[in-house]
Amino acid sequence: MTTKKYLSWKTAKDFMTESFIKIGVPLKDTEICVDVLLESDRRGINSHGINRFKPIYIDRINKGILNPVTKYEIIRETKTTAVIDGHNGMGMVISKHAMELAIAKAKEYGMGMVAVRNSTHYGIAGYYATMASSAGMIGITGTNARPSIAPTFGVENMLGTNPLTFGIPTDEEFPFVLDCATSITQRGKIEFFSKVGKDTPLGMVIGNDGLPKTNSPEILKDLTAGLAALAPLGGIGEELAGYKGYGYATVVEILSAALQAGSFMKMLSGVNTEGKLIPYPLGHFFIAIDTEAFMGLDTFKKISGDILRELRNSTLAPGENKIYTAGEKEYLAWLERKDLGIPLNEGIIKDLKEVKEMLKVDIDLPF
Repeated sequence: MTTKKYLSWKTAKDFMTESFIKIGVPLKDTEICVDVLLESDRRGINSHGINRFKPIYIDRINKGILNPVTKYEIIRETKTTAVIDGHNGMGMVISKHAMELAIAKAKEYGMGMVAVRNSTHYGIAGYYATMASSAGMIGITGTNARPSIAPTFGVENMLGTNPLTFGIPTDEEFPFVLDCATSITQRGKIEFFSKVGKDTPLGMVIGNDGLPKTNSPEILKDLTAGLAALAPLGGIGEELAGYKGYGYATVVEILSAALQAGSFMKMLSGVNTEGKLIPYPLGHFFIAIDTEAFMGLDTFKKISGDILRELRNSTLAPGENKIYTAGEKEYLAWLERKDLGIPLNEGIIKDLKEVKEMLKVDIDLPF
């Protein structure tokens, strides 16, 4: 029997903080980046936390396709809207400022929306939606991403995993947070499967031959090479309504790109026509809706909570123990992990050792 290894929250925070600073990210921006990554692990979302610290952020900065110093600017603005250019800086930094701006506009005018262009991977979308729900508002965000999803009846990866995410305040200890991709799974989950030596479940990925693929390391290579694609929510074809996931992924692609006149689909592949690596100029959108502008925050939170409690108290399916609502499992994950720390696997341990050696990080790791 093997004992599960954990990394303390303090060690994880200190290690990532020193690493980001050593690679050129300013301290203020580093604090945001680390908080977003740790929040993913706090919520039990292993695919987007420390698991992605090296491959998505450290490696991309080293390759010169992600700017460690973030220079974002507002290029267009009205009382309720704005467009921000992130100049390929740290996506988490750009996005936190964007949602803060949307919230500020909503406080004054009832609603605020900010579109972002030339950004980069922004971590878990739920982080920004929860910023709004913590302010007593409804938060909505979405982002496009490098091509991964095939359209219904197609096999070519065209759309990103494109999450459409909501954060809604309630009168409970945790908000309602729906944070999920518009594909059955996302690339980060397959990266996690690969690191822990697991196959990707059948039906999540389709090859160019139209057949499902399950070998996780092979899938990651084939996704990059355009030889495989993720299935949209609902799955391959129309039988289980895969066209719905395909449709929602397209909505997110349009809102992420068209509002800010930015890049989309194959333009986000990360390579130019000569095959040279280039930044992924992603687009995001952030919406904040002030519940006080309707029937008031307290009324809203009470009714939201009543709806969620009725759902959880409805009749269970035979053999099941509990019905959950969105955001509840993440809250329970935090209650379990707050004293234990972040669960580790061999892939994460390998990544952290490489970063420690590469950047000469002084923080001691417990392995």
